[in-house]
Amino acid sequence: MNPADIKGKRVTVIGGARSGLAVAKLLAGAGAEVFLTEKGEATRGLEQALDAAGVAYEFGGHTRRALDADFFAISPGVPSTINIVQQALRGGLQVFSEIEVASWFCAAPIVAITGSNGKTTTTSLTGHIFRNAGRTTVVAGNIGYPFSDYVRGLAEDAVVVLEVSSFQLDHIDTFRPRVGVLLNITPDHLDRYNYDFDQYKQSKFRLFENQRDDDVLVFNHDDALVREYVAFLKMQRGLHAIGFSYEDALDEGAFVREGRIVLRINQQEEILMEAQKLALPGRHNLHNSLAAAIAARVMEVRSDVVRESLTSFEGVPHRLEFVREIDGVRYVNDSKATNVNAVWYALESYNEPIVLIAGGRDKGNDYSSLKPLIRRKVRAVVALGESAEKVMDELASLAEEGAQAASLEEAIRYAHFFAAPGDIVLLSPACSSFDMFDNYEHRGDTFRRLVRSL
Repeated sequence: MNPADIKGKRVTVIGGARSGLAVAKLLAGAGAEVFLTEKGEATRGLEQALDAAGVAYEFGGHTRRALDADFFAISPGVPSTINIVQQALRGGLQVFSEIEVASWFCAAPIVAITGSNGKTTTTSLTGHIFRNAGRTTVVAGNIGYPFSDYVRGLAEDAVVVLEVSSFQLDHIDTFRPRVGVLLNITPDHLDRYNYDFDQYKQSKFRLFENQRDDDVLVFNHDDALVREYVAFLKMQRGLHAIGFSYEDALDEGAFVREGRIVLRINQQEEILMEAQKLALPGRHNLHNSLAAAIAARVMEVRSDVVRESLTSFEGVPHRLEFVREIDGVRYVNDSKATNVNAVWYALESYNEPIVLIAGGRDKGNDYSSLKPLIRRKVRAVVALGESAEKVMDELASLAEEGAQAASLEEAIRYAHFFAAPGDIVLLSPACSSFDMFDNYEHRGDTFRRLVRSL
């Protein structure tokens, strides 16, 4: 849909959080008649913001008034399975995600990054590279800044770097990234997909369903699921795919050879840098860095800028974030690790003994992949939250020590007791935060504050 087609359309926005408010304001500014419906109560300042934008609204539940629309725009936090969305779909109404609507207004090329793990780091790193190259750059999406807030007025020579979740991809129609980056696919958010991994992975694969011949898909060649599906699509529709790998030298892509990062793009090979000079530790961050480097080079960022950016990037909050060292023990905030695979990457990043704080709201976790690392690397496990008993049974039993805590404050006290000089105390929950906190940021901020008060 073009922005010119919006004027006079009746649009219902489902969800009143940041993305819902942003897309409501964007649509109203384009001349649509917008109605926002939110199941909860209005947050502070929301009604005033909607009034100022000329948006009608309801709170405390979804009424049939919401169905009086030409189409729906849905926030990523709203499940597709709720009754009002299912009623709309049965009635033939189209349901679009916020990033889909925002893309109608975007003149700049889009670099869209998805995956079960590493999205935020790779998105932030890619944005860092483009900014260092002097490009007008917007970094938005699932990273916490709605695309709709930034899309108006962007010039064609700007670049948009989006972190894109499966929820945002569920309701796209024409959304088309110039460069799509697929980092990995492992089980996550299965509670939103009827505990069906196939549904979840098909949602991720929608990232590149609208890409054309002159677009590029950057993919993780070391992820067998991703590699096999990309190979299938290349045969089926000639998708231009460029891989990255830690394990293999690729005919086209980025890989490591004799400790050096090598880029082979457009039939040209260059040695970019020594892998050990990357700013971010761990094999998963090597993958993230390779992906960002390809995306930048495809978008004609000079190699020297890419190299400098990969060595100067300082990381993102709540992702392996060093907080403080106390009596030789380092405390690390990895609150953004809301699934099992993210914790695997975190444990893999350290050689020192680890005291692991884990638990929260379980999303159908299978901890099998963590167990060898727990046996080998983890001195103690401290469990908390709704899943504490499961964490104790499956993980703490494999470590030397274990304890179940009633609060994050108590968990930190246990960890402080178990840790020895040279250890890492790692908050890496493998679970969502919603049993005890507003979100993973709230959990990470609380951890940071409590550690600093020790």
